Amino acid sequence: MSLALSPQRPSGVLPYEGGARPGEGERRDMSDAGFLVLADISGFTAFVTGTELEHGAEITGALLETVMHRLAPPLEIQELEGDAVFAIGPEGTVDSRVIPNALMDAFRGFKEVQSRMALDDSCSCGACRATAQLNLKLIAHHGRFVRQVVGGHARVAGPDVILAHRLLKNPVDADGYLLFTEPALERAGVDPVASGMERRLLSYAHLGEMPCFVADPEPGWEPTFTESTHAEAAVGAS
Repeated sequence: MSLALSPQRPSGVLPYEGGARPGEGERRDMSDAGFLVLADISGFTAFVTGTELEHGAEITGALLETVMHRLAPPLEIQELEGDAVFAIGPEGTVDSRVIPNALMDAFRGFKEVQSRMALDDSCSCGACRATAQLNLKLIAHHGRFVRQVVGGHARVAGPDVILAHRLLKNPVDADGYLLFTEPALERAGVDPVASGMERRLLSYAHLGEMPCFVADPEPGWEPTFTESTHAEAAVGAS
């Protein structure tokens, strides 16, 4: 026998009987601009499918948590997307010049935790032995986005958000790297040539071409800022 249960509602809330709901018809989207950053664990799928569930999840969780703490602040964590952290840096809330170093700090934090786990010989399970096979790639783009509330959940949307995610699929032949789009570097005031970065022209359907610059973080990459950026910093400090 099946019982039809009436949905309970909080005391004092009247049932919805048609017509426009409160707030419907009002514009709740807010346009903004800023940095869009993704930190993605390379080798994640092979790792979680080929190792013990409990230890594998514990390891990737600790690595992602470290990345989140290193990125925020200065960035605002928007979402945890499986093997990736999505963060934003809205204009007016973050100094653009700190973004490159924040990404390097996240990479260093990832490597520090990974090294400690790999050297821990208290467990010989497959997950613990395979920890060293993981790596981190970081993507930074600067563009416009819309803040939305959908079903009570906040999110950001727009073509630049889509592009930032698409940039994870690229021809860079490395497991760990930093990739900045040209708009991100310009906003951060970084000189890609002086910083030893490799230029790539990437193209995506419906989104067009995007010049990008790639840095190898393993040797301890440091950004070189343009002269105008140094001048602006000096004016701001005076």
